[in-house]
Amino acid sequence: MNRLDAAFSSSYAQARERFLQAARDAGLTVEAKPHPLKGKDGEELAMDMARLGHPDADRLLIVSSGCHGVEGYCGSGVQVSALQDAQWLEQATQHGVALLFIHALNPYGFSHIRRTTHENVDLNRNFHDFSQPLPVNEAYREIQPLLLPDEWPPSEANGEAIARYVSARGQGAWQSALTRGQYEFPDGLFFGGTRPTWSNLALREALRAHGRRAGHIAWIDIHTGLGPSGVGERIYAGPDDDADVARARRWWGGNGTTPVTSIYDGSSTSAFLTGLMWSAVPQECPQARYTGIALEYGTVPLLDTLQALRAEQWLQLHPDASPALAADIKKQFKDAFHTETGEWKAQVLRQAREAMLQAAEGLNG
Repeated sequence: MNRLDAAFSSSYAQARERFLQAARDAGLTVEAKPHPLKGKDGEELAMDMARLGHPDADRLLIVSSGCHGVEGYCGSGVQVSALQDAQWLEQATQHGVALLFIHALNPYGFSHIRRTTHENVDLNRNFHDFSQPLPVNEAYREIQPLLLPDEWPPSEANGEAIARYVSARGQGAWQSALTRGQYEFPDGLFFGGTRPTWSNLALREALRAHGRRAGHIAWIDIHTGLGPSGVGERIYAGPDDDADVARARRWWGGNGTTPVTSIYDGSSTSAFLTGLMWSAVPQECPQARYTGIALEYGTVPLLDTLQALRAEQWLQLHPDASPALAADIKKQFKDAFHTETGEWKAQVLRQAREAMLQAAEGLNG
């Protein structure tokens, strides 16, 4: 079995077993947080964590996968490859950096080939103070009647209405309205929830356990679905603070060769988002300086990704859809977030290794 085949998996169950085995082979103990539900094939689900380094290490690098379920196919491959890379593990150790691999932040979505949690919540829109009023996405409210029609594929009239919107306001406006996060339509897309999800609470518990003694925490969260195919965009994931952004750009910018983009200045392929996961770090580990990015790999064109998201959400609302249509939608959906070619996978691993090394060097000062 070649390196790529050994790292990337064809199911959540296989990905989990490979992660656990890679951690064992690296001499690491795995901590599992069992999920309350079963997987697509009846398998056990869990958020699994493997740590390398002293519990009191001052510098901690977190590498996580599967925030958006189906995107775990990519992120798991990165983590398994990293655990099998003795040279990289040794370099991190020499820098005095402890490593925490969090596998399958959203194991339910990973197994069921969904982007959302079992609560139909986008985990990366779920980190709010729910005792306070939630953001209102007026633009989503406007387009909501178009998103999930009664039939799939959508009618010609539905397609024309969306095309008019995109033509009049631009592709960026359509993306922003759809993806920013909304808290009004529980059966809709990019729903951020009205309370913390299971994954939210489990992640916070992990951060408290592993990050409370660290003086500086770095985080690389693996994502897919935006940008040119195979390109790993380094998207700043932190507060809108000039010093924090500048530090991330020093670490990961590669002197201009690997620029760090931001949702705050409009340089990212991502729209401005709400309820982001990174905010849990300063909340749960207030003693630590925090520096993070989302490493976002492109797959298919943006409008294809958004259409796949619509189709998959429609399928959840129509469980009586024909098996053939359901299979087509799930294949389209997975293909929008994972590319089954050796070239794409090799690009993913090369760029992830580079970003992890940059993070270790940054933590080392």
